[in-house]
Amino acid sequence: MSLYEMRKSYTLATLLEKDIDPNPMVQFKTWLADALQGDLPDWVEVNAMTLSTSDGHGNVTSRIVLLKGIEQDKFWFYTNYASEKAAQMEANPSVSLCFLWQHLQRQVRVTGTIAKAPRQQSIDYFHKRPRDSQFGAIVSSQSSVVESREVLEKRLAELKQQYGENDTIECPEDWGGYCVSPTAIEFWQGRESRLHDRLRYRSNGSDWVVERLAP
Repeated sequence: MSLYEMRKSYTLATLLEKDIDPNPMVQFKTWLADALQGDLPDWVEVNAMTLSTSDGHGNVTSRIVLLKGIEQDKFWFYTNYASEKAAQMEANPSVSLCFLWQHLQRQVRVTGTIAKAPRQQSIDYFHKRPRDSQFGAIVSSQSSVVESREVLEKRLAELKQQYGENDTIECPEDWGGYCVSPTAIEFWQGRESRLHDRLRYRSNGSDWVVERLAP
């Protein structure tokens, strides 16, 4: 099948103004809960989101990261502070997130501003990660050029030898959390004939305004 022949008709649901919560974070949690329902394949990660960032020259990059918290009306995730995305977010704190729940024919798009998490919060989360993931955060200087896979595996083996089975692994200084404070959140529901439902919550400073966007 050629690319131009690949298409599906979206018929699972509707998204009407009368059915949504006035608070977009409540609405997001509802949709997230919906996405978690059912017998999902192991490969589905409903907390996966595309994070798009740009530097001071307008160069944009995107990658998938995992949402790890919805607190204080913000979206939280964790990464390496020396990475390419971290450098871009330092240069330009305006970012976007996109969630795709294909099994529900839904997307959520978030635009907002980024800030680092409090250091103790990052440390607390680091110690909740699997032990091998903690080692991985230390071994990898994210986004830097590495000579080979073998170099990484050698570093990992050497690091594991330094720690006893019950030793606490210290959270690296160049690793931690970020939070996105949304200024707009769009909920997208696929519909027939490509006349999708798009409802956008836009902050006016003190409240949220809901607008329907043309598909």
